[in-house]
Amino acid sequence: MLIEEELKRYSRQIILPEIGISGQEKLKNAKVLMIGAGGLGCPVLQYLAAAGLGELGIVDDDVVDISNLHRQILYNGNDIGLSKAVVAREKLRLLNPNILITAYAVRITDENAGSILKGYDLVIDGTDNFETRYLVNDTCVSLKKPLVFGSIFKFEGHVSVFNLENGPNYRDFFPEAPPADEVPNCGEIGVLGVLPGIIGTYMANEAIKVICGIGETLSGKLLTIDALNNSTNIFKISKEVKPSTPVLPPPIKEMSMDELQILLVERPNETYLVDVREAYEFEEYNIGGTNISLYELTDHLKALPQDKKLVFCCQTGHRSIMAIRLLEPLFKGEMYSLKNGLN
Repeated sequence: MLIEEELKRYSRQIILPEIGISGQEKLKNAKVLMIGAGGLGCPVLQYLAAAGLGELGIVDDDVVDISNLHRQILYNGNDIGLSKAVVAREKLRLLNPNILITAYAVRITDENAGSILKGYDLVIDGTDNFETRYLVNDTCVSLKKPLVFGSIFKFEGHVSVFNLENGPNYRDFFPEAPPADEVPNCGEIGVLGVLPGIIGTYMANEAIKVICGIGETLSGKLLTIDALNNSTNIFKISKEVKPSTPVLPPPIKEMSMDELQILLVERPNETYLVDVREAYEFEEYNIGGTNISLYELTDHLKALPQDKKLVFCCQTGHRSIMAIRLLEPLFKGEMYSLKNGLN
């Protein structure tokens, strides 16, 4: 039951017919775990705390660094060197003293993931490495916990909801993680400061919809946003199953840079290279081929030759793999991803 102070605090939210008293009580009874209190975690935590969640958990083993401050707006210069999880907890308590907040100043591992996640109704992943993403996803699947996911890269962000009511999970879109040393983080490749705010608020919005049971969530869909050209796309994620047994998509065929260069020299008429990065990335540096943005690929399906080896490339190999997954149901020709990308 909501107390008088809560009725006043959340009044502008409660008057929405889709939320109402019942929705606000669902928020008050919800227990949400935020994994990562960095660029994505900061806006997610602030908006969920303001929205009136009953309980928030914050997992992050990192400390505040001066390089965080351009995008992690929950912190300031006085917090440098302090635990992000602990600082976030104290600041969120000032924002909303009515909620219970627990700080876990640890890294999620195989040993502690189950024990930490099991106490929460919903998990939100704002981490920046594949190892943790897969661990969090797999733990949510085993515990039957819905997972709100977000990621950022330079000017681009992704949002989805996984494992909701037996819906697709992260491995249905990316079955296996690339090696850790093949994918740069934002410290190596950079990120626009406002991008985590844009993506993080989308993540918080998805969490509220899941908790309140309202609207249409991103379960079974991947939302992509390019802040540089204001383009947005939604890709469908299918979940293929046999009776009681998940079916993984077929493995992606990869081609090394050396193999590609040999093909382009010796069999140029049999090879078709498609760079799926954005136009500005292609202009900065490329190895030739045709430039078709990942997000416009399905619109140019007829331009892709069925009788040639189709090789997709991007910066790290991540988007080229996504390109093949998107085209698998539509394109019957031979497709390869440039291993490790242009890096």
